[in-house]
Amino acid sequence: MLQNVLIEREIYSTQEHLMTQKMIQDFIQNEIMDQLDEWEKNGMVSRKIWERAGELGLLCIDIPEEYGGSGLDFSFNALFIEELARKGISGPGFSLHSDVIAPYLLKYGTETQKKKYLPQMAAGKMITSLGMTEPDCGSDLKAIKTHAQDKGDHYLVNGQKTFITNGYMSDMTIVAVKINNKVSLLIVESGSRGFQKGLPLKKIGMKSQDTCELFFDDVMVPKENLLGEEGSGFKIMMKELARERLIVALNAIGGAQGAIEQTIEYTSTRGAFRQPIALFQNTQFKLAECASQLQIHQAFIDRCTKLLSENKLSTESASIAKYSTTEMHNKVVDECLQLFGGYGYMLDYPIARMYADNRAARIYAGTNEIMKVLIARGLFRELTAKLKDNKQINSS
Repeated sequence: MLQNVLIEREIYSTQEHLMTQKMIQDFIQNEIMDQLDEWEKNGMVSRKIWERAGELGLLCIDIPEEYGGSGLDFSFNALFIEELARKGISGPGFSLHSDVIAPYLLKYGTETQKKKYLPQMAAGKMITSLGMTEPDCGSDLKAIKTHAQDKGDHYLVNGQKTFITNGYMSDMTIVAVKINNKVSLLIVESGSRGFQKGLPLKKIGMKSQDTCELFFDDVMVPKENLLGEEGSGFKIMMKELARERLIVALNAIGGAQGAIEQTIEYTSTRGAFRQPIALFQNTQFKLAECASQLQIHQAFIDRCTKLLSENKLSTESASIAKYSTTEMHNKVVDECLQLFGGYGYMLDYPIARMYADNRAARIYAGTNEIMKVLIARGLFRELTAKLKDNKQINSS
């Protein structure tokens, strides 16, 4: 009964959602689960899984059909994110591709850029990444050092990026650069001369998700590959980070649900002192706490998903979602692993992979410390504005 309660949510209750959910679950079970070990060994997934996801219409779901997408609303993207996380799958960077890069192109790209890239992305024929983070700056995007010189009909890009999701497999990267000391975004194709990729980085978790460094040595980028206006990069990234942070929150919701479901199943069959350990009060209380926290967070994330679909999700709400769900996810997985006992520490059990994988969520897309700064900034916006006005008056 508890497992049923965990998955009944109004936001995913339409017939179309239920049919999509079944297709996603079949896709995961039949075409992903048996490949996880091989992917972890290789440090990346296969290109075939990207193409298969494209064939099923699971990439760029909320992109208009005229650009190759399915033309559905964001709740279908959210459903896909949760279902992957529910099974502890961190490998294919589908979400970064569909839920970050595709919206960048749709909202800020030229018609030529949209027609060139979006259909290929939706089909899984082109894998994309986002080059923001650098070795000497993480959340402080204004401090990036990668720069582009205006050479008339093209830009010349030099610099380095790190921790780039999909970086090694990507065919195209949206790169944040400084042009005349202002942040701009450039579309850089992987075949460009002087553009090199480091080998996939060795990580604690998320081992099948390729993450690497990117190097730019006098890379020529045509002027038509400028995304948005010159100098608008920081504004674009800040505006779109709300969606990226909700994606992280959705992943945490799915991951926590999957951990609880696996633990219910395990404790119902694992015996100790002549009875299933699920019958011990400690087990029941721990899972009751986890389920309560999950359902409370599900309600808020469903609200945020609806707001994003209506283009109404605020920076503060997205920050709350990212911060609170990832903290909850961490605690839930830790409690669930404890209930597995020694087996929970063995990588043969998915709960161990979940434990290692979820840790990065409190770091990427803006650390949770940064999330608290943004939340507090929203709480004290009026006071800050008043003090700023007073300072300007006094200085004059």
